[in-house]
Amino acid sequence: MIEFLRQRAFVEFLKESTFAVNDVMIKAWHVTRRNYFSIATLCFLMFITSNASGLMAFFLKDVNKGLSSLMALVFVLLYFTINLSLFKYIFHLLDDEETDVTIVSTLPTRLQIIRFVVATLYFSLCIIIAGVFLMPVLFIIDPILRFLVQLGWVNSFQRAGDVIITVAVAIGVMAIFMMWIRISFFPFFIIDKNAKSFESVKLSLATTRGNFTKILLLLLVLGGFYFLYLFFSYLQWPIIAFIVNIFSSFIIVPLSSVALTIAYRQMVSDYKGEEHPDIIHNIV
Repeated sequence: MIEFLRQRAFVEFLKESTFAVNDVMIKAWHVTRRNYFSIATLCFLMFITSNASGLMAFFLKDVNKGLSSLMALVFVLLYFTINLSLFKYIFHLLDDEETDVTIVSTLPTRLQIIRFVVATLYFSLCIIIAGVFLMPVLFIIDPILRFLVQLGWVNSFQRAGDVIITVAVAIGVMAIFMMWIRISFFPFFIIDKNAKSFESVKLSLATTRGNFTKILLLLLVLGGFYFLYLFFSYLQWPIIAFIVNIFSSFIIVPLSSVALTIAYRQMVSDYKGEEHPDIIHNIV
């Protein structure tokens, strides 16, 4: 009976998550459709900046290392600026879509760009810590494995060790992925709440607590066309793969930016925690 109630509660939770994702996608589609060209322009500028930086690094790699590094830094900052401008523009559309706003007026301030760069470093550090944190698991499993070999329960230490290492790596990758999802909303807090760098990371952890399934479902919906592209490429159907890739680039990418912004707003509106949360109580 208890197991049945647990399964029923889990099914209801999935239904609630699905409905929440549907609401986000429907609203994102309406906003994207009405403002497609302005949103797509910013996404296209990000695409151009990203590819231009790669080309510039390729042509300057043998000319001057200092100049190449400087140009790479310039393009990274430019990419960050356009990315933040995109989020700021979408916030304007969500708050007051009737009033026209120029893309120039959505440029982030210098302080917001600095906070975003610093928060990105914090973000990278958290991802590294999430991976390193699970490394001691290997040292715990090793003596257990040796003991099982002595008992004769495991025939090959080498084979079992390979399996355990594979499982440990898989767990580490999963932990990194979960941490990446939990912290990836920090840019919204910098733009929307003008939060400081480390504060934005903590707020992202706090607001995404309990919303991981919804975010994961949303990402699966948004990334569905990319998986289709990989599937058709694997089947060696280049024309269909090309069509799917074009549709994903021109429709799904702008829609994804709007959908994630709307998801952020909903999580913030439902958040009942502290204004200045800590990390320890919001990791799990």
